[in-house]
Amino acid sequence: MNQKHQEDLSHIRSMMERSSRFISLSGLSGVFAGISALLGGGYAFQLAKDNGINLLDGTNDVYRPELIKQLVVVGFFIFVFALFFGILFTVRKSQKNKLAIWTSATKKLLLNLTIPLFVGGVFCLALIHHHLFVLVAPSTLVFYGLALINAEKYTLSDIKYLGIFQALLGCIALFFLGSGFLFWMIGFGVLHVLYGLILYNKYK
Repeated sequence: MNQKHQEDLSHIRSMMERSSRFISLSGLSGVFAGISALLGGGYAFQLAKDNGINLLDGTNDVYRPELIKQLVVVGFFIFVFALFFGILFTVRKSQKNKLAIWTSATKKLLLNLTIPLFVGGVFCLALIHHHLFVLVAPSTLVFYGLALINAEKYTLSDIKYLGIFQALLGCIALFFLGSGFLFWMIGFGVLHVLYGLILYNKYK
């Protein structure tokens, strides 16, 4: 009888978690987001190098308007590819586990994730407008980390640890302004891959 009660309680907890949290996040989404960032970052590095700028030398270089536009476009495509893989693997996992994708938990997750990202995006555009380029990379890490922490209560709790590391990395990068690109590659590239692999092995 006790065993049956335990099973019933576990089933109830599972149902409550599914209704209040979005649990279809796939570790593969993080892995491919990280790979996209690393590949895009490598392309951005080559673009800057062709313009006589070494993004890894720790100096505060002057960026030409044309290069800035190119780097913004690269950043946009990195975001699109990461989003594409995120949606692809999330849908696959949801279908595999026979879970609904568009629920109240999904809406709350997206809202709590989007607000800090939107504010951070506007902030970074303002930095670019005022030619404060060295602050862009650290700021993206900080706001992205805060967005993950803010969204954690509506999805897998593991995501908050990624958010904490991203935010901390961004704060550290603020004290090494000439090395923002290196911190960006570590945060959006390496940390995403590591987080994705951990998540995949934990919830596969």
